[in-house]
Amino acid sequence: MNESRRRADATENRARILRAAREVIANADEVRLNEIAKRAGVGQGTLYRHFPTREALLAEVYRTDVDDLVAAAPALLAGHAPLPALARWLDRVAEYASIKRGVFAALEVAVWQDLSAHSLGPIGEALTLLLDAGKADGVIRPDVDARDVILLVGYLTRLEPAEWDARAHRLLDVILNGLRPHP
Repeated sequence: MNESRRRADATENRARILRAAREVIANADEVRLNEIAKRAGVGQGTLYRHFPTREALLAEVYRTDVDDLVAAAPALLAGHAPLPALARWLDRVAEYASIKRGVFAALEVAVWQDLSAHSLGPIGEALTLLLDAGKADGVIRPDVDARDVILLVGYLTRLEPAEWDARAHRLLDVILNGLRPHP
């Protein structure tokens, strides 16, 4: 096997491990590395070569979600008017919060504080991009900022798994409606 094929296999294994870990975090009460390896179709050794500790894997799942959420803002604005773009981005926030809750529950306090610091700046910038576009379009109140919305959506990490489907998106709709200008 040539070097570039070996690197491609390693890249694909890493991506499969991250997808499987995200799936386990979203759907299981306990994050078990052997379950993640099994779902990813890799051996334990392959998992540990990419992520030497449980914390390293969980942190990477979290960072990947943050990066995806941040990248979604300009992409959504490119294809949608500001308010629908913000609504779609908030739907992604709900998915992100579900994973964030699972990651933070499985990590030590020092690690989650580092991850939290990693996400607040970039997510605030992505949200500001969406809010500014909505303000320019006249569909977002001029008196709100990213910090207001971040504080409001923070509740998502407090929802119990049993109430997630019934509440998360409905509550995001309440927030979105509150961001609209009132006559």
